[in-house]
Amino acid sequence: MFPLQRNRRLRTNESIRSLVRETSLSPTDFMLPMFVAEGKDVKIPIASMPGIYRHSLDNTIKEVKEAWDLGIKAVNIYVKVSDSLKDNAGVEAWNKNGLMQQTIRAIKDAVPEMIVMPDVALDPYSIYGHDGIIKNGQVINDATIEALTLMSLSHAEAGADFVAPSDMMDGRVLAIRKALEENGHHNVGIMSYSAKYASAFYGPFRDALDSAPVDLNDVPKDKKTYQMDYANRIEAIREALDDVAEGADIVMVKPGMAYLDIVREVKNAVHVPVAVYQVSGEYAMVKAAAERGWLDHDQIMIEQLFCIKRAGANIISTYFAKEAAKLLNK
Repeated sequence: MFPLQRNRRLRTNESIRSLVRETSLSPTDFMLPMFVAEGKDVKIPIASMPGIYRHSLDNTIKEVKEAWDLGIKAVNIYVKVSDSLKDNAGVEAWNKNGLMQQTIRAIKDAVPEMIVMPDVALDPYSIYGHDGIIKNGQVINDATIEALTLMSLSHAEAGADFVAPSDMMDGRVLAIRKALEENGHHNVGIMSYSAKYASAFYGPFRDALDSAPVDLNDVPKDKKTYQMDYANRIEAIREALDDVAEGADIVMVKPGMAYLDIVREVKNAVHVPVAVYQVSGEYAMVKAAAERGWLDHDQIMIEQLFCIKRAGANIISTYFAKEAAKLLNK
């Protein structure tokens, strides 16, 4: 009781604050999402994500090397697929010589210790912009799982350390785990997007990959039949527990800042590492406010990352990864 206890004694200066700080943050907490495009010496800015680019494979390798030198140990890979290669089944997704597969091999050749986690979902390969196969106006679950399994195997064969299914189909983690085991990929992990919400925060990401759902009468206008309702909390725990039971090594909550209650709930429920994706819209809002002088960019960036870590994240997938790493390394 006051005055025997004065809590401010532990806030007197930075030395004591750092000594008793409960949460730490370092570049090894980060995973860098990367967008890869066809071509050579390509660097295409994404207008809605200042500072983020679609890079050709040669420039992607330079980015990966820079990230590694900054202390970042993992990258999450997405590819911009040519419209000519898109279809409803996503066949290009398991082309052993596809852009994703080339990228995985090139990164592992250039920086063997970098953890490579390629995205597993059909939306970049779909003519409809959905994460699964469309039939009779619906995203069908089981046929999509078959495609995702082939995709995951192709990533494993290319050298991926983890596959990262982000589609939210029921049962896909079990199918992928069984296929990996049956084909000898015992050490390839699964980072499952277990609690991925149907969020409006994904807009800039869809600009980056040109992967928004198309506006056609016989195609669902959004992803709400498979991504989660943002009003729900208990459902996220169930999804995470199901994925762990099916063989997920890491579970993810997406988006980040607006879902920190879910991060903590999932962290308390599972006994595997928890990843959080600080998504494109969250990144874009900070950039836009900072450009207008409304917020201090670096302070907000670090504060948000600390909050995500404090909520229970073991891994933070963030477009701020390189900027934050440079600041922390100082």
